[in-house]
Formats: sequence, C-alpha cells, structure tokens
Amino acid sequence: MSINEVQQTYQRPWGSYTTVAMDSGYQVKTISVHPGQQLSLQKHFKRSEHWVVVKGVATIQIDEERKDYQVNEAVYIPVEAKHRLANFTEEEVVIVEVQVGSYLGEDDIVRFEDDYKRQE
Repeated sequence: MSINEVQQTYQRPWGSYTTVAMDSGYQVKTISVHPGQQLSLQKHFKRSEHWVVVKGVATIQIDEERKDYQVNEAVYIPVEAKHRLANFTEEEVVIVEVQVGSYLGEDDIVRFEDDYKRQE
C-alpha cells in the first residue's frame, strides 16, 4: 500500500487546512484556526476523526460536551457525532486530523450552525 502525499492548502474564513496524505480509507490534514474563530457545528455520515492538538488551546465540542484541549492532547470523534473546533484564545490553534472511513469527500458534511452562513 502506498501513501499519496498531497500538501495542498485551502483557505477558509476561520483559517486553513492542508491535506498532508491520503489513501484508501484515510486522510491526514493539519487544521489551523485563527484567534477568535471556529468551524461550523457539523457531523459526518461516512467517517470518524481523530484530532491531536499540536499548537495552542483548542476548544472542542462533541455532541453536548465542550472542553479545552492542550498541546499533545487528543480526541476521537465518532461517525455522526456533532462536533466543532474553536479557538477562543489570542494564539493560533493547530491540530492534526486523521479521517478514517469509507468516504472522505468534503461533501460528507451536515452543518447545524455556521458563523459564515455556509449550507452543505
């Protein structure tokens, strides 16, 4: 099995993400969140996610629980769990995300709340 290294960065209103590697059944990204910004409250039907904080203090919501995570702390987000990544600090937050599932496309997302009025 070969790993396809990608290194493609996408800018978003809340920060950016870079696809680092992908192969059948998994994808690895780095996600950077600007101070005072957050991603949409969302869920996925075809993938779970593993997040490791590598810079800053990330506020992570999974279903109804919201908690701050420090550098080197990790969290698992099961398939269909509502989740959100936020940065309520003055410093950039960076996480490494590993997606695992049968489909990893960006269209496998349902947004419940979004500061930027995106639908999908």
